Amino acid sequence: MVKDIIKKFIPVFLLDWYYLSLPFLGAIFYRFPSKKIKVIGVTGTNGKSTVVSMIAEILKEAGFKTASLSSIKFKIADKEWVNTLKMTMPGRMKLQKFLRQAVDAGCEFAVLEVTSEGIKQHRHSFIDFDTAVFTNLSKEHIERHGSFEKYREAKGKLFRACKNIHIINRDDENAEYFLQFPAKKKYGFDLCDDLYEARPHTSCMRPGLIQGLTQHIGIKDIQPLNLKLLGDFNIYNALAAISVGLSQGIDLEICKRAVEKIENIPGRMELVIKEPFKVFVDYAHTPAALRKVYETLLKPRPQTPNPKLICVLGAAGGGRDKWKRPELGKIAAQYCDQIILTNEDPYDESPEKILEDVARGAPDAQKILDRREAIKTALGLANPGDAVIITGKGSEPWMCVKGGKKIPWSDNLT
Repeated sequence: MVKDIIKKFIPVFLLDWYYLSLPFLGAIFYRFPSKKIKVIGVTGTNGKSTVVSMIAEILKEAGFKTASLSSIKFKIADKEWVNTLKMTMPGRMKLQKFLRQAVDAGCEFAVLEVTSEGIKQHRHSFIDFDTAVFTNLSKEHIERHGSFEKYREAKGKLFRACKNIHIINRDDENAEYFLQFPAKKKYGFDLCDDLYEARPHTSCMRPGLIQGLTQHIGIKDIQPLNLKLLGDFNIYNALAAISVGLSQGIDLEICKRAVEKIENIPGRMELVIKEPFKVFVDYAHTPAALRKVYETLLKPRPQTPNPKLICVLGAAGGGRDKWKRPELGKIAAQYCDQIILTNEDPYDESPEKILEDVARGAPDAQKILDRREAIKTALGLANPGDAVIITGKGSEPWMCVKGGKKIPWSDNLT
Protein backbone atom coordinates (compact mmCIF):
# COMPACT_ATOMS: atom_id res chain seq x y z
CA MET A 1 0.00 0.00 0.00
CA VAL A 2 2.81 2.43 0.91
CA LYS A 3 4.56 1.75 -2.40
CA ASP A 4 1.33 2.37 -4.31
CA ILE A 5 0.84 5.72 -2.53
CA ILE A 6 4.42 6.79 -3.25
CA LYS A 7 4.05 5.87 -6.92
CA LYS A 8 1.05 8.20 -7.23
CA PHE A 9 3.18 11.20 -6.31
CA ILE A 10 6.24 10.37 -8.42
CA PRO A 11 6.15 11.61 -12.05
CA VAL A 12 5.89 8.76 -14.54
CA PHE A 13 9.13 9.66 -16.30
CA LEU A 14 11.08 9.56 -13.01
CA LEU A 15 9.56 6.21 -12.11
CA ASP A 16 10.43 4.95 -15.57
CA TRP A 17 14.06 6.08 -15.19
CA TYR A 18 14.20 4.40 -11.79
CA TYR A 19 13.03 1.08 -13.23
CA LEU A 20 15.45 1.41 -16.14
CA SER A 21 18.42 2.19 -13.90
CA LEU A 22 18.16 -1.03 -11.89
CA PRO A 23 18.75 -3.53 -14.73
CA PHE A 24 21.43 -1.22 -16.13
CA LEU A 25 23.31 -1.20 -12.82
CA GLY A 26 22.74 -4.94 -12.53
CA ALA A 27 24.15 -5.55 -16.00
CA ILE A 28 27.26 -3.51 -15.14
CA PHE A 29 27.74 -5.11 -11.72
CA TYR A 30 27.34 -8.66 -13.08
CA ARG A 31 29.42 -7.90 -16.20
CA PHE A 32 26.69 -8.18 -18.86
CA PRO A 33 26.15 -11.94 -18.49
CA SER A 34 23.63 -12.23 -21.34
CA LYS A 35 26.44 -11.60 -23.82
CA LYS A 36 27.98 -14.93 -22.80
CA ILE A 37 24.86 -17.11 -22.93
CA LYS A 38 21.94 -17.64 -25.32
CA VAL A 39 18.85 -16.17 -23.69
CA ILE A 40 15.38 -17.36 -24.75
CA GLY A 41 12.40 -15.25 -23.61
CA VAL A 42 8.87 -16.67 -23.51
CA THR A 43 5.92 -14.29 -23.33
CA GLY A 44 2.14 -14.43 -23.77
CA THR A 45 -0.91 -14.63 -21.53
CA ASN A 46 -1.07 -18.37 -20.86
CA GLY A 47 1.31 -21.31 -21.14
CA LYS A 48 4.57 -19.46 -20.44
CA SER A 49 5.74 -21.61 -17.52
CA THR A 50 4.93 -24.84 -19.34
CA VAL A 51 6.75 -23.70 -22.48
CA VAL A 52 9.80 -22.68 -20.41
CA SER A 53 9.84 -26.16 -18.82
CA MET A 54 9.48 -27.86 -22.21
CA ILE A 55 12.25 -25.80 -23.83
CA ALA A 56 14.57 -26.57 -20.92
CA GLU A 57 13.86 -30.31 -21.30
CA ILE A 58 14.54 -30.19 -25.05
CA LEU A 59 17.86 -28.41 -24.53
CA LYS A 60 18.80 -30.88 -21.80
CA GLU A 61 17.87 -33.83 -24.04
CA ALA A 62 20.11 -32.36 -26.73
CA GLY A 63 23.01 -32.26 -24.29
CA PHE A 64 23.09 -28.54 -23.48
CA LYS A 65 23.68 -27.23 -19.96
CA THR A 66 20.69 -24.99 -19.30
CA ALA A 67 19.24 -22.52 -16.81
CA SER A 68 15.55 -21.63 -16.61
CA LEU A 69 13.36 -19.22 -14.68
CA SER A 70 9.56 -19.25 -14.39
CA SER A 71 6.74 -18.60 -11.94
CA ILE A 72 7.19 -22.23 -10.83
CA LYS A 73 10.92 -22.55 -10.19
CA PHE A 74 14.48 -21.44 -10.85
CA LYS A 75 16.96 -23.91 -12.30
CA ILE A 76 20.67 -23.66 -13.03
CA ALA A 77 22.10 -26.87 -14.51
CA ASP A 78 21.21 -29.64 -12.02
CA LYS A 79 20.31 -27.29 -9.18
CA GLU A 80 16.70 -26.12 -8.88
CA TRP A 81 14.61 -24.33 -6.28
CA VAL A 82 11.00 -23.18 -5.93
CA ASN A 83 10.13 -19.63 -6.93
CA THR A 84 8.92 -18.21 -3.62
CA LEU A 85 9.08 -14.56 -4.70
CA LYS A 86 5.41 -14.34 -5.73
CA MET A 87 6.95 -12.68 -8.76
CA THR A 88 7.50 -14.42 -12.08
CA MET A 89 10.23 -12.14 -13.37
CA PRO A 90 12.54 -10.94 -10.59
CA GLY A 91 13.50 -7.29 -10.39
CA ARG A 92 16.10 -5.23 -8.48
CA MET A 93 19.07 -6.74 -10.34
CA LYS A 94 18.09 -10.32 -9.41
CA LEU A 95 17.58 -11.29 -13.05
CA GLN A 96 21.08 -10.15 -14.00
CA LYS A 97 22.45 -12.02 -10.98
CA PHE A 98 20.62 -15.17 -12.09
CA LEU A 99 22.15 -14.91 -15.57
CA ARG A 100 25.63 -14.40 -14.10
CA GLN A 101 25.16 -17.52 -11.93
CA ALA A 102 24.06 -19.44 -15.02
CA VAL A 103 27.14 -18.30 -16.95
CA ASP A 104 29.46 -19.15 -14.07
CA ALA A 105 27.87 -22.62 -13.85
CA GLY A 106 28.77 -23.21 -17.50
CA CYS A 107 25.23 -22.99 -18.88
CA GLU A 108 24.91 -22.46 -22.62
CA PHE A 109 21.24 -21.40 -22.55
CA ALA A 110 18.95 -19.48 -20.19
CA VAL A 111 15.18 -19.74 -20.70
CA LEU A 112 13.19 -16.92 -19.09
CA GLU A 113 9.47 -16.37 -18.56
CA VAL A 114 8.88 -12.74 -19.56
CA THR A 115 5.83 -10.92 -18.19
CA SER A 116 4.14 -7.70 -19.25
CA GLU A 117 4.71 -6.25 -15.77
CA GLY A 118 8.39 -7.18 -16.01
CA ILE A 119 8.61 -5.46 -19.38
CA LYS A 120 6.74 -2.41 -18.09
CA GLN A 121 9.35 -2.13 -15.33
CA HIS A 122 12.25 -2.67 -17.79
CA ARG A 123 13.36 -5.95 -16.18
CA HIS A 124 14.05 -7.27 -19.69
CA SER A 125 16.29 -4.33 -20.52
CA PHE A 126 20.04 -4.85 -20.99
CA ILE A 127 19.49 -8.54 -21.70
CA ASP A 128 20.56 -9.71 -25.15
CA PHE A 129 17.76 -12.06 -26.14
CA ASP A 130 18.67 -14.63 -28.79
CA THR A 131 15.08 -15.88 -29.19
CA ALA A 132 11.61 -14.50 -28.38
CA VAL A 133 8.60 -16.83 -28.11
CA PHE A 134 4.92 -15.80 -28.31
CA THR A 135 2.41 -18.32 -26.89
CA ASN A 136 -0.99 -16.58 -27.08
CA LEU A 137 -2.75 -13.42 -26.00
CA SER A 138 -6.04 -12.76 -24.24
CA LYS A 139 -7.42 -10.05 -21.97
CA GLU A 140 -5.40 -9.64 -18.75
CA HIS A 141 -3.79 -6.92 -16.62
CA ILE A 142 -6.00 -4.34 -18.33
CA GLU A 143 -6.23 -2.08 -15.29
CA ARG A 144 -2.45 -2.11 -14.94
CA HIS A 145 -1.72 -1.29 -18.58
CA GLY A 146 -4.77 0.82 -19.38
CA SER A 147 -6.06 -1.16 -22.37
CA PHE A 148 -5.67 -4.46 -24.17
CA GLU A 149 -3.69 -2.69 -26.89
CA LYS A 150 -1.18 -1.36 -24.37
CA TYR A 151 -0.94 -4.80 -22.75
CA ARG A 152 -0.17 -6.28 -26.18
CA GLU A 153 2.28 -3.48 -26.86
CA ALA A 154 4.16 -4.37 -23.65
CA LYS A 155 4.49 -7.97 -24.83
CA GLY A 156 5.66 -6.71 -28.21
CA LYS A 157 8.62 -4.91 -26.66
CA LEU A 158 10.31 -8.27 -26.14
CA PHE A 159 10.13 -8.89 -29.90
CA ARG A 160 11.26 -5.36 -30.65
CA ALA A 161 14.33 -5.95 -28.44
CA CYS A 162 15.12 -9.39 -29.87
CA LYS A 163 16.46 -9.18 -33.43
CA ASN A 164 17.59 -12.76 -34.00
CA ILE A 165 14.88 -15.46 -33.80
CA HIS A 166 11.11 -15.10 -33.31
CA ILE A 167 8.78 -18.04 -32.54
CA ILE A 168 5.09 -17.22 -33.06
CA ASN A 169 1.77 -19.02 -32.57
CA ARG A 170 0.14 -18.46 -35.96
CA ASP A 171 -3.25 -19.63 -34.74
CA ASP A 172 -3.54 -16.75 -32.28
CA GLU A 173 -5.54 -13.82 -33.60
CA ASN A 174 -2.72 -11.46 -32.54
CA ALA A 175 -0.06 -13.32 -34.55
CA GLU A 176 0.18 -10.64 -37.24
CA TYR A 177 1.04 -8.02 -34.63
CA PHE A 178 4.02 -10.05 -33.44
CA LEU A 179 5.04 -11.02 -36.97
CA GLN A 180 5.58 -7.37 -37.85
CA PHE A 181 8.76 -7.07 -35.77
CA PRO A 182 11.97 -7.66 -37.76
CA ALA A 183 14.15 -10.70 -37.03
CA LYS A 184 16.76 -12.76 -38.85
CA LYS A 185 14.53 -15.85 -38.63
CA LYS A 186 10.89 -16.38 -37.79
CA TYR A 187 9.29 -19.73 -36.96
CA GLY A 188 5.53 -20.13 -37.02
CA PHE A 189 3.56 -23.03 -35.52
CA ASP A 190 -0.10 -24.04 -35.57
CA LEU A 191 -2.46 -27.00 -35.50
CA CYS A 192 -2.74 -28.02 -39.14
CA ASP A 193 -4.26 -31.43 -38.57
CA ASP A 194 -7.58 -32.47 -40.12
CA LEU A 195 -8.85 -33.20 -36.62
CA TYR A 196 -8.79 -29.50 -35.84
CA GLU A 197 -10.63 -26.58 -37.33
CA ALA A 198 -7.57 -24.56 -38.31
CA ARG A 199 -7.81 -21.71 -40.73
CA PRO A 200 -5.96 -22.29 -44.00
CA HIS A 201 -2.27 -21.49 -44.24
CA THR A 202 0.21 -21.62 -47.08
CA SER A 203 0.83 -25.26 -46.18
CA CYS A 204 0.23 -27.68 -43.36
CA MET A 205 3.54 -29.37 -44.01
CA ARG A 206 6.96 -27.94 -43.25
CA PRO A 207 8.09 -26.34 -46.51
CA GLY A 208 11.36 -24.92 -45.19
CA LEU A 209 11.68 -21.18 -45.42
CA ILE A 210 8.67 -19.02 -46.18
CA GLN A 211 9.35 -15.57 -47.62
CA GLY A 212 13.04 -16.29 -47.18
CA LEU A 213 13.00 -16.00 -43.39
CA THR A 214 10.03 -17.78 -41.86
CA GLN A 215 9.87 -21.50 -41.15
CA HIS A 216 6.45 -22.95 -40.52
CA ILE A 217 5.69 -26.20 -38.70
CA GLY A 218 2.33 -27.83 -38.15
CA ILE A 219 1.14 -30.75 -36.08
CA LYS A 220 1.35 -33.09 -39.10
CA ASP A 221 5.12 -32.69 -39.10
CA ILE A 222 5.48 -34.48 -35.77
CA GLN A 223 2.59 -36.96 -35.68
CA PRO A 224 2.13 -38.89 -33.52
CA LEU A 225 2.90 -36.49 -30.66
CA ASN A 226 2.21 -38.56 -27.56
CA LEU A 227 2.02 -35.97 -24.82
CA LYS A 228 1.36 -37.10 -21.27
CA LEU A 229 0.03 -33.62 -20.44
CA LEU A 230 -3.72 -33.06 -20.86
CA GLY A 231 -5.32 -30.42 -23.04
CA ASP A 232 -5.07 -29.19 -26.62
CA PHE A 233 -3.42 -26.07 -25.23
CA ASN A 234 -0.47 -28.24 -24.25
CA ILE A 235 -0.10 -29.28 -27.89
CA TYR A 236 0.42 -25.59 -28.67
CA ASN A 237 2.88 -25.34 -25.79
CA ALA A 238 4.79 -28.35 -27.14
CA LEU A 239 4.87 -26.89 -30.66
CA ALA A 240 6.26 -23.63 -29.29
CA ALA A 241 9.02 -25.49 -27.45
CA ILE A 242 9.78 -27.75 -30.43
CA SER A 243 10.03 -24.68 -32.67
CA VAL A 244 12.66 -23.29 -30.31
CA GLY A 245 14.55 -26.57 -30.51
CA LEU A 246 14.46 -26.52 -34.31
CA SER A 247 15.62 -22.91 -34.35
CA GLN A 248 18.72 -24.00 -32.43
CA GLY A 249 19.50 -26.82 -34.84
CA ILE A 250 18.19 -29.62 -32.62
CA ASP A 251 16.80 -32.65 -34.45
CA LEU A 252 13.00 -32.93 -34.53
CA GLU A 253 13.04 -36.42 -33.00
CA ILE A 254 15.08 -35.18 -30.03
CA CYS A 255 12.59 -32.36 -29.48
CA LYS A 256 9.66 -34.75 -29.70
CA ARG A 257 11.26 -37.26 -27.33
CA ALA A 258 11.96 -34.58 -24.74
CA VAL A 259 8.42 -33.19 -24.53
CA GLU A 260 6.91 -36.68 -24.49
CA LYS A 261 8.95 -37.52 -21.39
CA ILE A 262 7.30 -34.77 -19.33
CA GLU A 263 4.72 -36.37 -17.05
CA ASN A 264 3.50 -33.24 -15.26
CA ILE A 265 4.17 -29.56 -14.71
CA PRO A 266 3.63 -28.50 -11.06
CA GLY A 267 0.30 -26.72 -10.71
CA ARG A 268 -0.48 -26.93 -14.43
CA MET A 269 -3.31 -29.43 -14.97
CA GLU A 270 -1.54 -31.43 -12.29
CA LEU A 271 -3.32 -34.65 -11.35
CA VAL A 272 -2.95 -34.92 -7.55
CA ILE A 273 -5.56 -37.65 -6.87
CA LYS A 274 -6.36 -40.47 -9.34
CA GLU A 275 -8.89 -42.65 -7.50
CA PRO A 276 -11.75 -42.99 -6.72
CA PHE A 277 -12.23 -39.63 -8.45
CA LYS A 278 -9.72 -37.33 -10.10
CA VAL A 279 -8.49 -34.10 -8.56
CA PHE A 280 -6.57 -31.52 -10.61
CA VAL A 281 -4.72 -28.37 -9.57
CA ASP A 282 -4.24 -25.66 -12.18
CA TYR A 283 -2.95 -22.09 -12.22
CA ALA A 284 -5.73 -20.85 -14.56
CA HIS A 285 -6.64 -17.33 -13.47
CA THR A 286 -7.77 -15.74 -16.74
CA PRO A 287 -11.10 -16.34 -18.49
CA ALA A 288 -9.40 -17.89 -21.55
CA ALA A 289 -7.29 -20.28 -19.47
CA LEU A 290 -10.21 -21.26 -17.23
CA ARG A 291 -12.42 -22.08 -20.21
CA LYS A 292 -9.74 -24.30 -21.76
CA VAL A 293 -9.18 -26.16 -18.51
CA TYR A 294 -12.89 -26.88 -18.08
CA GLU A 295 -13.29 -27.95 -21.70
CA THR A 296 -10.40 -30.38 -21.31
CA LEU A 297 -11.94 -31.99 -18.24
CA LEU A 298 -15.39 -32.23 -19.82
CA LYS A 299 -14.23 -34.35 -22.75
CA PRO A 300 -16.34 -37.54 -22.80
CA ARG A 301 -15.38 -40.16 -20.22
CA PRO A 302 -17.36 -43.17 -21.49
CA GLN A 303 -16.46 -45.35 -18.51
CA THR A 304 -18.33 -42.96 -16.19
CA PRO A 305 -22.08 -42.32 -16.61
CA ASN A 306 -23.01 -38.70 -15.86
CA PRO A 307 -19.74 -37.61 -14.29
CA LYS A 308 -19.74 -34.32 -12.37
CA LEU A 309 -17.24 -31.49 -12.63
CA ILE A 310 -16.77 -29.86 -9.22
CA CYS A 311 -14.91 -26.56 -9.32
CA VAL A 312 -13.08 -24.59 -6.63
CA LEU A 313 -12.65 -21.03 -7.84
CA GLY A 314 -11.35 -17.69 -6.60
CA ALA A 315 -10.11 -14.51 -8.27
CA ALA A 316 -6.39 -13.81 -8.35
CA GLY A 317 -4.96 -10.57 -7.10
CA GLY A 318 -6.95 -8.36 -4.79
CA GLY A 319 -7.09 -4.79 -6.09
CA ARG A 320 -6.41 -5.71 -9.72
CA ASP A 321 -8.23 -7.01 -12.81
CA LYS A 322 -11.62 -6.63 -11.15
CA TRP A 323 -13.32 -6.81 -14.55
CA LYS A 324 -12.61 -10.53 -14.84
CA ARG A 325 -14.23 -11.63 -11.59
CA PRO A 326 -17.82 -12.00 -12.85
CA GLU A 327 -16.42 -13.39 -16.11
CA LEU A 328 -14.70 -16.20 -14.22
CA GLY A 329 -17.97 -16.86 -12.42
CA LYS A 330 -19.92 -17.00 -15.69
CA ILE A 331 -17.49 -19.49 -17.20
CA ALA A 332 -17.66 -21.69 -14.11
CA ALA A 333 -21.48 -21.56 -14.18
CA GLN A 334 -21.40 -22.64 -17.83
CA TYR A 335 -19.17 -25.69 -17.32
CA CYS A 336 -19.28 -26.81 -13.68
CA ASP A 337 -21.93 -28.94 -11.97
CA GLN A 338 -21.01 -27.58 -8.55
CA ILE A 339 -19.02 -24.44 -7.78
CA ILE A 340 -17.32 -23.43 -4.56
CA LEU A 341 -16.04 -19.86 -4.45
CA THR A 342 -13.17 -19.24 -2.09
CA ASN A 343 -10.30 -16.99 -1.09
CA GLU A 344 -7.21 -16.75 -3.28
CA ASP A 345 -4.81 -13.79 -2.94
CA PRO A 346 -6.84 -10.89 -1.55
CA TYR A 347 -3.87 -8.70 -0.60
CA ASP A 348 -5.43 -5.61 1.03
CA GLU A 349 -8.88 -5.98 -0.48
CA SER A 350 -11.83 -7.54 1.33
CA PRO A 351 -11.97 -11.28 0.47
CA GLU A 352 -15.74 -11.21 0.94
CA LYS A 353 -16.05 -8.42 -1.65
CA ILE A 354 -13.95 -10.39 -4.14
CA LEU A 355 -16.19 -13.44 -3.72
CA GLU A 356 -19.29 -11.29 -4.20
CA ASP A 357 -17.84 -9.98 -7.47
CA VAL A 358 -17.21 -13.51 -8.76
CA ALA A 359 -20.67 -14.61 -7.57
CA ARG A 360 -22.29 -12.04 -9.88
CA GLY A 361 -21.41 -14.46 -12.66
CA ALA A 362 -22.24 -17.59 -10.66
CA PRO A 363 -25.15 -16.72 -8.35
CA ASP A 364 -25.80 -20.36 -7.38
CA ALA A 365 -22.23 -21.01 -6.25
CA GLN A 366 -21.43 -21.97 -2.68
CA LYS A 367 -19.15 -19.55 -0.82
CA ILE A 368 -16.53 -20.86 1.61
CA LEU A 369 -13.95 -18.22 2.45
CA ASP A 370 -11.45 -20.61 4.05
CA ARG A 371 -9.68 -22.12 1.02
CA ARG A 372 -8.67 -25.28 2.88
CA GLU A 373 -12.26 -25.90 3.90
CA ALA A 374 -13.44 -25.14 0.37
CA ILE A 375 -11.13 -27.82 -1.07
CA LYS A 376 -12.16 -30.35 1.58
CA THR A 377 -15.83 -29.64 0.84
CA ALA A 378 -15.26 -30.15 -2.89
CA LEU A 379 -13.59 -33.51 -2.22
CA GLY A 380 -16.55 -34.51 -0.04
CA LEU A 381 -18.97 -33.78 -2.89
CA ALA A 382 -17.15 -35.99 -5.40
CA ASN A 383 -18.24 -39.52 -6.29
CA PRO A 384 -16.26 -42.21 -8.15
CA GLY A 385 -15.66 -41.06 -11.73
CA ASP A 386 -16.14 -37.35 -10.98
CA ALA A 387 -13.48 -34.67 -11.43
CA VAL A 388 -12.54 -31.90 -9.02
CA ILE A 389 -10.59 -28.93 -10.38
CA ILE A 390 -8.93 -26.38 -8.07
CA THR A 391 -7.88 -23.28 -9.98
CA GLY A 392 -6.12 -19.99 -9.43
CA LYS A 393 -2.98 -20.72 -7.44
CA GLY A 394 -1.43 -23.77 -9.08
CA SER A 395 1.88 -24.53 -7.36
CA GLU A 396 2.22 -21.14 -5.64
CA PRO A 397 3.70 -21.58 -2.15
CA TRP A 398 2.10 -18.49 -0.62
CA MET A 399 -1.26 -16.83 -0.10
CA CYS A 400 -0.94 -13.04 0.00
CA VAL A 401 -3.17 -11.29 2.53
CA LYS A 402 -3.64 -7.92 4.21
CA GLY A 403 -0.62 -5.96 5.36
CA GLY A 404 1.82 -7.51 2.91
CA LYS A 405 1.77 -10.83 4.75
CA LYS A 406 2.43 -14.10 2.93
CA ILE A 407 0.97 -17.29 4.41
CA PRO A 408 2.61 -20.60 3.43
CA TRP A 409 0.21 -22.44 1.14
CA SER A 410 -0.33 -25.41 -1.15
CA ASP A 411 -3.46 -26.30 -3.13
CA ASN A 412 -2.25 -29.90 -3.11
CA LEU A 413 -3.65 -30.95 0.27
CA THR A 414 -2.82 -34.61 -0.33
